[in-house]
Amino acid sequence: MSVRRLGTPRPARVRAGTGGCPEAVADEPVDAVAEEWVVEDRWWTGRPLRRHYFELVLAGGRNVVVFRDLGRGSWFEQRS
Repeated sequence: MSVRRLGTPRPARVRAGTGGCPEAVADEPVDAVAEEWVVEDRWWTGRPLRRHYFELVLAGGRNVVVFRDLGRGSWFEQRS
């Protein structure tokens, strides 16, 4: 039996515009940005966490939460 933690981020294919805001996720256009926020945590450790989150509404109507790891520049999708 395989165990997977809930909410574990998975790599995502995100195309961002010049300002860094996502324009498409997995080639599906973004219809609207519902919310965005930045999380900075574990700054007191050797592995700080810095993420820019976006809650998006895609053209097909699906809501998705993606974030850009500000330390590595990589994009991830996070489900609850």
